[in-house]
Amino acid sequence: MKTTLVVSLVLSLAGSLSIAATTAPTHPPHVIGNSELRVLPTSAFGRNYQLSIGLPSGYANQPDRRYPVVYVTDGYWDFQKLDAIRGSLFFDKVVPEFIIVGLGYAGENLDHGNLRRWELSPVPFGDGADSGRAADFLRTIETEIIPFVEREYRADPGHRVLGGASLGGLFTLYAMYSKPDLFNAYIAVTPAVVLGDDWLLGYEEQFARAGKKLRGRLHVTMGENEGVGFLGGILRYNARVQSRKYPDLEYQFRIIDGERHAGMQMEAYTRGLRFVFAPYAPEQGPGLFP
Repeated sequence: MKTTLVVSLVLSLAGSLSIAATTAPTHPPHVIGNSELRVLPTSAFGRNYQLSIGLPSGYANQPDRRYPVVYVTDGYWDFQKLDAIRGSLFFDKVVPEFIIVGLGYAGENLDHGNLRRWELSPVPFGDGADSGRAADFLRTIETEIIPFVEREYRADPGHRVLGGASLGGLFTLYAMYSKPDLFNAYIAVTPAVVLGDDWLLGYEEQFARAGKKLRGRLHVTMGENEGVGFLGGILRYNARVQSRKYPDLEYQFRIIDGERHAGMQMEAYTRGLRFVFAPYAPEQGPGLFP
């Protein structure tokens, strides 16, 4: 009986080891270099945020240097885009080194498409549930996220950039009109201006009638082959901004030819980063190498 039990246990253990050997990963996962994940305490509005932090390659070797920071919405999607773009632009010397902060959520197996409705929409849409809380998110960025980043990292508080795509692009524009002194530059990629029947245009009108002024740098893009109705809102916004002729606002609008809503985003971020950092680029014009 004892012999049979021992043999049975040995065979069972051997089978378990065999299964583990075949299911365990045979290669290490790829990890983005010079990056960190930071989970924040639950916000004042009960949201659980996680920041994806991308540090410049020379960050550890220059302890006295402070860096511009690019905050990007939808960090679970767009942090990797900006990280991939940054190295090439820095190699070409058309941007300075900068820190990337991807704004995302803490937790596993999350429905990002649903969660982002709460943060990024300035007015309720759809059934109205879990949307329209952009003001709360902006307040969290101002009072909790930015102070955390500037306390934990060598961030330059005088040089903050905000960017985002689609709903994130709409949030970027909303933040610019709501807190025009919080950031110095903005990258609004295919912004969802049509949300709430062009709600943003009414918000912009209130801003202008109050005698307020925009300053800094703003880059707005759309994809040539996006939906006609969606593009209509962006074109109306572009016409509005151009008509204001703010003397202290450097503005650039670009149509990414041949691309739809998602495919245009890599080029849009590339162009946007170059534009917002143009005054600080180590070089301009044709390169000397190669």
